[in-house]
Amino acid sequence: MATSRSQGSLYTRIQGSLALVEFGHPSSNAMNSELLDRLEQEIRELGTRKDLGVILLLSEGDRAFCAGASFDELLAVSTEEESRQFFSGFARVILAMKNCPKPIVTLVQGKAVGGGVGLIAASDYALACEAASVRLSELSIGIAPLVIAPAVARKTGAAGLAEMSLSPKEWKSAYWAKDKGLFARVYESQKELRKEGEAFASALAETPVAALEAMKAALWEGTGHWEELLPARAEQTGKLALSDTTQRQLKAFKSKS
Repeated sequence: MATSRSQGSLYTRIQGSLALVEFGHPSSNAMNSELLDRLEQEIRELGTRKDLGVILLLSEGDRAFCAGASFDELLAVSTEEESRQFFSGFARVILAMKNCPKPIVTLVQGKAVGGGVGLIAASDYALACEAASVRLSELSIGIAPLVIAPAVARKTGAAGLAEMSLSPKEWKSAYWAKDKGLFARVYESQKELRKEGEAFASALAETPVAALEAMKAALWEGTGHWEELLPARAEQTGKLALSDTTQRQLKAFKSKS
């Protein structure tokens, strides 16, 4: 079952040379500031461990993988600084995933929206089941997926990013996401995804750590400028989120949920 903790939960289990990191939130595994901070710190800490080869990232429950940004927190921010800090949380997590020397494999068991798609895109290898459709809904509430855009475009290309971001109400299937490079494989069921995903990550983690870390560094060549780009994008998004239009849209979405 999904967590009932209001601020979300994060658990790590070490299984030989594999670290399984599982996050959860009662609002469809949405991300608030506390959960983003904890995830960032956990990834950074695991990246320093010499006994680990691979991180397996997954979320709780059998429905949504991640609903993106917490609407409750977005509605609560009232200043540009608070809004910038919130979106900076996504920037820091993506940078932590990029800079982590360990390959990160992600299992996607259900729908992913906004920042959830960003987590998938920032992974080195993502596996999904057929229920794992994706959507970038930001434009529909008056903001834009600026923070996660570099990670998404790195996997899907500019055309894939445009197709998702400019059709913010349209769900893209797991097979569409696979064709665009977000997913490496798609399984028929969540049970098969979990079984095959853990087996894949465990086998990969047996590779000599030095080789894994060298490959990880090679995969992310050319992204050093993200250290300045993503915080700037977070500030820009924070300003958009405070507009009257966006706040009205957030309240409308909240009332429907």
